[in-house]
Amino acid sequence: MENRDTLPRDAQSILELAARSMFELFANASEGMMLVDRTARVVWINDQYKRFLPALGFDREEDFVGHPVSRVVQNTQMHQVLETGKPILIDLLTNRAGTFVVSRIPLRDAAGQVIGALGIVLFDHAETTLQPLIEKFSLLQRDLDEARRELATQRLRQTGQRQSKYTFASFIGLSPAAVEVKRQARRAAQSSSPVLLLGETGTGKELLAHAIHAASNRVAGPFISVNIAAVPDTLLEAEFFGFVPGAFTGADRKGREGKFRLAHGGTLFLDEIGDMPLALQSKLLRALQEGEIEPLGSNTLIPFDVRVIAATSRDLTRLVRDGGFREDLFYRLNVLPIRVPPLRERRADIAALLEALGEDVALRSGMPPPELSIDALALLEAQPWRGNIRELRNVLEQAAMRSDSTRIEVQQLEAVLRESGARSLTAVLPVGVEVAVPDPGAALLRPLAVQVAELERKAIHAALTAHKGNKAAAAKMLGMARATLYARL
Repeated sequence: MENRDTLPRDAQSILELAARSMFELFANASEGMMLVDRTARVVWINDQYKRFLPALGFDREEDFVGHPVSRVVQNTQMHQVLETGKPILIDLLTNRAGTFVVSRIPLRDAAGQVIGALGIVLFDHAETTLQPLIEKFSLLQRDLDEARRELATQRLRQTGQRQSKYTFASFIGLSPAAVEVKRQARRAAQSSSPVLLLGETGTGKELLAHAIHAASNRVAGPFISVNIAAVPDTLLEAEFFGFVPGAFTGADRKGREGKFRLAHGGTLFLDEIGDMPLALQSKLLRALQEGEIEPLGSNTLIPFDVRVIAATSRDLTRLVRDGGFREDLFYRLNVLPIRVPPLRERRADIAALLEALGEDVALRSGMPPPELSIDALALLEAQPWRGNIRELRNVLEQAAMRSDSTRIEVQQLEAVLRESGARSLTAVLPVGVEVAVPDPGAALLRPLAVQVAELERKAIHAALTAHKGNKAAAAKMLGMARATLYARL
C-alpha cells in the first residue's frame, strides 16, 4: 500500500474524512466506547459507555477516566492488545456490569508504534440476547482446551522432552520496569550466551527463563530445570553430570544421565545458583568452559550442547567478595545479566497481575474468579510485598477461599495480611501513592531521610491529584523529568 505521506492532498483528506466518519459511526452506533493510552490508562469514554459506570461501581466519571483500565474494568484484555499490537475483533467480556460482545483495536502513530487502544461494546446484555451462541462458544472452548492438553501430553510422552511452560506474554505488566525487563530478555533470547537472572524470590525469574527458551532458536530442544537449593549437596554432582552403574553405594544399577545430558540441544536452567557448594562450582566452571562432562564413576568425557540460564535471589557480587562464590564462575555466568524488579517497583502492574492470578485460582478451585473492591485493590497496591508475586498470589488465594462470595472487600484482605505477618498495613491515597501509617509520638524520632521521603511522597501525590493522574503534567509541575517521577513512584 502506498505510504500515506506520499499520497496526493485530496487522497489524504479523503482518508482523514473516512477515519473520522468511521470513528463517529462506531461512537454513535455502538453500545459504548473507550480509549486507553499506551500505559493502559483510560483517557476517554463516550456517553453510551457512561451508563455502565454505576454497575461497575463508579458514581463519577472522574473516578473511572484517568485510572488504569485493569483497575476499573474487570477481565479486560486491553493489555494484550497494547502488548501484541494485534486486535481482538470479537470477544465476550463478562464483569459486574454484565456480559458483552466487544472489539479491541490497537491505535498506531505515523511511525507504526502502538500509542493506545480503542474498546468498542458491540452488544450489551449478551447473556440473554446471545445465550445460544455463548453456550456453543463455551463448549467449543472447553473442547479446544482439552484437545490442546491431550496433544501436549502425547507429545511429551513421545519425545520424552520437557518443554518450556511460559512465554513473554506470561510475564504480565506494562509498567516501565516490566517493559524494560522483557526487552532485555527478548534480546537475550536471540543470543547463545549464558544469562544471569538476578532478583528477589517470587519476582518471576523462572518464568522469564522459560520465556527466553521459548523465544530462542533452541525452542525445539528440551528445557531442563534444577533448583540447586532443593537438592542435597551430596547428590548435586550426580544430578548435574550423571553416573555409571556401580559408581557409588546405592547407585541405580542402570546408571543415570545428568541434567547436562538431558538438556542437550536445549536450555539448562540453574535456579538459586548462589546456593551451589564451592566444591561443585569448579566442576561446573570446567564443564561450561570445555563443553563436556565426565559422569561419576566414568573415565569418558561426553560432549554436550547446552545454553545455560542461571538465577539467584542472593547478592552474587557480595558472595564473590566474601569468598562464597568463585569469581571466575561469576564472570562466566554474568555475560547477559538481567535484573528482575521486585513487585514494589512495578505497582502499576498489580491490578493486571491480580486479574491473571484470580483466573488461575478460579481454574484450580472450580469457582468464579474473585473480584476486588476498589479499596481492596488499593490496599494490595500499597503493600511492600517482601515475597513479591508469590506472596501476592498467596494473599489473594487465602482471601478467595475465606470469602462467601466472589467479591473481596478491604476488611477481608486486612485480616489475611495481618495473619500472614505483614509488617504494616498502609494508609492508601488516591492514584496509587501510599504513605505508611506513622507510629504515634515517634514523628520527631525518625531519621531526616525518612521525613524528607514522606514530604516528597506528599508532594507527588498532590501533583498527581491536581493533574488527575497525568504523570507528564505532574512531573512538569514538580520540576523533574518524567523518568525521575516514575522512579520515585
